[in-house]
Amino acid sequence: MLVYSSELSHVRLGLIGGTAMTSLAADEIEVTRSDDIVAQTSYGEVPLTCVQSGSNELIFLERHHGEGTTPPHNINHRANIEAMAGAGVDAILAVCSVGTIPEDFPPGSVGYASQYIDFTGVTMSFHDEDAQFTSMTKPFDEEMNRKLESVLSALQPGLSLARNYWLAQGPQFETTAEIDAIEKLGGEVVGMTMPRECKLAAEIGIPYAAIVVASNWAAGREPGDSGKDLDHLEVSSTAGSRLGPVIDCIKSFSND
Repeated sequence: MLVYSSELSHVRLGLIGGTAMTSLAADEIEVTRSDDIVAQTSYGEVPLTCVQSGSNELIFLERHHGEGTTPPHNINHRANIEAMAGAGVDAILAVCSVGTIPEDFPPGSVGYASQYIDFTGVTMSFHDEDAQFTSMTKPFDEEMNRKLESVLSALQPGLSLARNYWLAQGPQFETTAEIDAIEKLGGEVVGMTMPRECKLAAEIGIPYAAIVVASNWAAGREPGDSGKDLDHLEVSSTAGSRLGPVIDCIKSFSND
């Protein structure tokens, strides 16, 4: 669990998100130094941006890095998380664009993941040769989630923020029937990446939390137009427009 107290001289926070988050953060967060580096890991190279902000350090990682934009099913999660570990982060805060199912969490809402559901059947582990088992009863750091609850509830009064994240395999969006089934099984927001990062972070003991930005209605849930197609550019545009609350969350982890 990440500790927030005056006993720490600084916090080194890992941030995983998209290009928009990195560029906006550079504009909105007071930066005294910024360095671009390439981390060498057992699974390949990972570009990182290391930012000094006051006495704290922010390590930015764009999860879709690579030639062009790496599709979600081909992201090198093990390289990404090993790079974060090698950078010595105290915790990881992920930012995730999601499709949303419940009416009380419409597009534009910003919350956080309280649980995830992964029925993809895709193994994600650092332990392919030796049997090691990691508890995921509480996948997200409780203290980090309390911090997110405090910040986001002040910005969105009355909004229920804690949400169950359903991991879809991708890269295709879901069908209407799949969304109906996901809702019945407890999924509230849908994405294609985050739980795999969470599992790997848990295996090596890095506290992890995830902000979820509702970028679009899930398939079949658009009010007045249940047959509306999902468009990636529209989804990305909506997610990018809601990064203000994300920046406030990042700033809240500073203990200056």
